[in-house]
Amino acid sequence: MRDAIVVGAGGGGPVLAKELAGRGLDVLVLEAGPFHRDPEREWSRYENDCNNPADGYFRFGSSDRFEQPPWYREQPQYSFVFQLAGTGGTTQHYFGNSPRAMPGVFAGYTGADRAAYDVAHRFPFGYRDLIPYYEWVEATLPVQTAAMGTKEALFFHGCERAGLPVNTTKDILRESFRPQENAILQPGGTAGRTDDSARLLFPQATGCTFCGYCFQGCLEPRRASRNLKAKRQTDNSYVPMMLTAHRWGGRRATLVPDAFVTEVLTEQRGGRTVARGVRWRDTRSGAVHEETAAVVVLSGGCTENPRLWLNSGLPNPNGWVGRGYTDHAIDWVIGVFDSYTGNSKGAASSARADFPGRGAIEQVGLPPALQALSLGLSDSGVRGAYDNGRGPVGAWDGRAGRVVGAELEAVLSDVDRLVNVLVLTDDDVEPDNRVLRSVFPPDEHGPIPKVVFDQRTRSLRTRRNREFLCDRAATVLRAAGARTVLRMDFPPVPLHVHSTMRTGTDPADSVLDEHAEARWVDRLFVGDNSALANALGGPNPTLTTQALATRTAERIVAKYFGGDPWVRSETPVSSLDDRVTQGVLDGALD
Repeated sequence: MRDAIVVGAGGGGPVLAKELAGRGLDVLVLEAGPFHRDPEREWSRYENDCNNPADGYFRFGSSDRFEQPPWYREQPQYSFVFQLAGTGGTTQHYFGNSPRAMPGVFAGYTGADRAAYDVAHRFPFGYRDLIPYYEWVEATLPVQTAAMGTKEALFFHGCERAGLPVNTTKDILRESFRPQENAILQPGGTAGRTDDSARLLFPQATGCTFCGYCFQGCLEPRRASRNLKAKRQTDNSYVPMMLTAHRWGGRRATLVPDAFVTEVLTEQRGGRTVARGVRWRDTRSGAVHEETAAVVVLSGGCTENPRLWLNSGLPNPNGWVGRGYTDHAIDWVIGVFDSYTGNSKGAASSARADFPGRGAIEQVGLPPALQALSLGLSDSGVRGAYDNGRGPVGAWDGRAGRVVGAELEAVLSDVDRLVNVLVLTDDDVEPDNRVLRSVFPPDEHGPIPKVVFDQRTRSLRTRRNREFLCDRAATVLRAAGARTVLRMDFPPVPLHVHSTMRTGTDPADSVLDEHAEARWVDRLFVGDNSALANALGGPNPTLTTQALATRTAERIVAKYFGGDPWVRSETPVSSLDDRVTQGVLDGALD
């Protein structure tokens, strides 16, 4: 019997596993997807090879990507859930952006803009309660002020000319712009100073080499050990740490990839339902196994956690399992410039502007194929031909919509004359945006999930936030000197998903208590984005998820293993520590 089983090795699971293993607990981590041991050999710069949802190495499916189909989700609306399976989860293609949540989404907030937020679905504790855990994660990854280039300078110039002040703190207290705080190591040595690949090898080059391919996992710098790769996706940071926890007095966690958990096992104790383990399927052999543990943590993501809960027949008396599927209602605005912007160079996103109660906008750089994809995603049809009756014409040129024909050719003629801005709304928690069990035939892991949400039926506040932020993005690009500004009107493409197993102040509309333990199943916790109470005000969710997971680990140790809280009394071990080595990773898997 294990001390703890963690289901999923994405953005949150390895954080919990590392903290629990560091306290000497016997931790088993089960990941449905693969573990890429050698990205320099297994990954590529080919964008389709990475991102193809059918057979890309970053897909939601088994590690046998050429012989096995992807795992299916029913999506009745025009949408695509941009998530993947595998150790590191969707952090493998995130941009490393690590802002803190807006204080207004937490209990006890008394700011003048209090009513601008989703006041019915706040976190059940205060913002200050989470700050020590933010600091812990920021030191562990580490999180640093982003390295910047031409595209960021243009964005800042536009923000200044649009009248926004600069923010010099980590806290979001007013409308302002600033460099990103991101989990990407800053360039050192020859990194960022040359595009000669022969001079960008570790240790001559350290940190970000400005390759521009953040969305495809991080290979840079070549020859660096896994924990010294530039982007701090969890397979480069927390996974190595959980596998080497014994080196600083803990116990090494055990990672099993290709292990799809199909059921949470429970028993009755004193009239209460208690988690006692899981049943999982080896996705390569088809063999079924059971493991027992004192504590089970679900970290399979906002779609798979509700599916696993419902397929396990766990209690759901208020019906909120799977509800509250928030995703920042993203949109995309592109500025076309007459001069060089450096769009395809450097860390993908190193500059942002925040608007409390509304959301955020952030500059994004893309390589050519993903840039072409961004120009073709729209819920408004062809630009200038349709608008579906949604939204006024803003500071962008003409009607929103996808770009085609001669205009597309002109825009893509030089991707380094573009600046992209991603719009991230503060999305309301809505009960009808949810994950259900589909009536479609089950797959080998049981009934599949049905993801229900539609851009056109979101709350009035969310839709107003989206229009406001798109207009602000266009205004910033205009002020920066863009000669043309294009708005895409994206369909639902969830990159940031939250809240389907939410913690909350009210037992009537939440699944978890303030410590992220299930209200109706003892010893069952949730440790990923699905535990978030809301959309955080608009900031990227990974840092808050990891801070909350650290806090949850502390509570697990204190409640079930007789431990004392340790976060505020000890210095975190950095994922760059010399004790975290590639040699330990080799052969560390069961």
